[in-house]
Amino acid sequence: MLKIKTPKSGKARREIEKRAPKLVENGKKTLILQGTKTSNVLNAVLTEIYQLKKGSAVRYTRKNENIRPFESGGETSLEFFSLKTDCSLFVFGSHSKKRPDNLVIGRTYDHHIYDLIEVGVENFKSMESFTYDKKLAPKVGSKPFIAFIGEGFESIDELKHLKEVLLDLLRDEAVENLNLAGLDHAYICTAVSSNRVFFTHCALRLKKSGTIVPRMELVEVGPSMDLVVRRHRLPNDSIRKGAMKTAKDQPKKKVKNVGQDVIQGKVGKIYVPDQQVGSVALPNKAKGLKRERREAKMKPNEGGAPKKQKEDSE
Repeated sequence: MLKIKTPKSGKARREIEKRAPKLVENGKKTLILQGTKTSNVLNAVLTEIYQLKKGSAVRYTRKNENIRPFESGGETSLEFFSLKTDCSLFVFGSHSKKRPDNLVIGRTYDHHIYDLIEVGVENFKSMESFTYDKKLAPKVGSKPFIAFIGEGFESIDELKHLKEVLLDLLRDEAVENLNLAGLDHAYICTAVSSNRVFFTHCALRLKKSGTIVPRMELVEVGPSMDLVVRRHRLPNDSIRKGAMKTAKDQPKKKVKNVGQDVIQGKVGKIYVPDQQVGSVALPNKAKGLKRERREAKMKPNEGGAPKKQKEDSE
């Protein structure tokens, strides 16, 4: 019989509440790790991906022997690390003679492998190889533009899958309102052929245009590389159906005495109780009461003789 452990400290309870399902999920975190053998190019790629995702990424630098994507039994350790770090995206780097400078990018659902895509890195240029004004360097936490250029992203299955994965990897937490002044960099992905994509990172420079809308220029700041698609694995229909399921919005609380009209719009009703005029308390100084008091004093003596007035005492 399995033993269920409950959190004993407040910190552990808060951490479990953060990982619990929500109507509006938190931003996706990325796990970056490597296999038993890597190259200098691949180490530089993983490091710069971590710098681009700084604040929402976890970097493991130790070698992992048990991780073998696309193989049965080789994804258990990857799922364990995903659960441990609460990451729903991962980037795994490995290097071999058959697949040099190999990157596997994948997504998880409920900390189980959802889909995988394997790409090879070619013609890599690091950030240090680009010369530009350091004032244009993208700031940490700013939102990026993401552009996909080429018809292959709409017609070729491998590139369509790569587009979905790159969108999840490069974008940050979804927001409703955005300040345009905070958009200072862009990711450009160009489909060169049916299995090759040119990826580059550019900074945005705003210049005067003579109108209210400024003229925008792109300054390449790196990294840039060619991504060659090698293998990919789509999710099963059952897993896709569970991942795409959305929770129903909470029903709005009904407001009493408020309705909607096609012409008048929002219409409200006001409750006014019955006015009991006879029981309303009037002030004693009212002029109309003096006559009523005199008449009330005269009523008991209407049939008899009037009262004798008191004689003034001498």
